[in-house]
Amino acid sequence: MEDYAHILDYLPQGLPAERGFKHEPLAYALGETEFKLFELVPKPGAIIGIGERVYIGKEPNLRDKVAHVKRRVSYEELTAAAHSELPFVVIDVTKQNEVRFVLFYNEAQAITTRFHMLELLPGLGKKTMWAIIEERKKGPFKSFEDIAKRVTSFKHPEKVIAKRIEIELSDPSQKYHIFVAR
Repeated sequence: MEDYAHILDYLPQGLPAERGFKHEPLAYALGETEFKLFELVPKPGAIIGIGERVYIGKEPNLRDKVAHVKRRVSYEELTAAAHSELPFVVIDVTKQNEVRFVLFYNEAQAITTRFHMLELLPGLGKKTMWAIIEERKKGPFKSFEDIAKRVTSFKHPEKVIAKRIEIELSDPSQKYHIFVAR
């Protein structure tokens, strides 16, 4: 269950394709923990900024900017502006939740006898995967910076995680989902 989401696009006049004279304001957002995509209905008069973190949880009294979640949406249903904003929001969320993603590097396991979870990360080959596994045997990683220092062939671990999240969101044919809820 998502409690917080980050705004990808805000449409104060609603969707331009809507018929009729009454347009409902909308916002598209990315959930913070399960990376679900949502269409939100803002509260009247609420001013929402792109990238802003908003509460969408069960407690209505904590919702200061969002009236309710209208529905979950797929990547294809997002606006062009939301598509272009997504990589920046994902990297911000990844950096804000560094502990969670460093834990992934520390605990990632083999999926099959020939395939490891780390291999699902884009641009990460067998050589780097083995370097990460050998380094974590010496002691758990403490931060993204620690990973980059100890595994010299791996410069930006947070960007690799963010790219994997984007792939899982944009490609519904992905067999394995590490970070994004189905």
